[in-house]
Amino acid sequence: MEQADRAAIADLIVSAGNFNPTEIDCALELVDIYLTNPRQTDYRVLVAQDAASNVRAYACWGPVPLTQGTFDLYWIATHPDARGRGFGRALMDCVEGKAVEMNGRLLALETSAKASYAGTVEFYRRLGYEEVVRIRDFYDVGDDKIIFVKRLS
Repeated sequence: MEQADRAAIADLIVSAGNFNPTEIDCALELVDIYLTNPRQTDYRVLVAQDAASNVRAYACWGPVPLTQGTFDLYWIATHPDARGRGFGRALMDCVEGKAVEMNGRLLALETSAKASYAGTVEFYRRLGYEEVVRIRDFYDVGDDKIIFVKRLS
């Protein structure tokens, strides 16, 4: 991820269609932290590009403070025009591989149970992530928080 990719990531996040304005602001805040503070170690950002070097997907991830070998996936999104073409899977493979290189043993992620996130939930399940926690009415009444994990080693 480079500074020049920020506008494409902002467009991708907005175009994804399932993030509300507050979520968009949060996702871009983490991108900006990554870009403007090279000394920070909390957030890492990866992009997947097509053959023409257009950003088609991105992921933000990092180590969980106070743990040994646990990583969080904070955000992952694929531009709607690029869905189903393997960009998200490639990013997840890359995140998992980089976490293993850093002695990672567990990758955790959380998502909403809203209908607009159904594709996301299915994506995580297809990649072998296990639902381990569901907190009812977490984000709002009728909107559960789902936590998935995958053991990396």
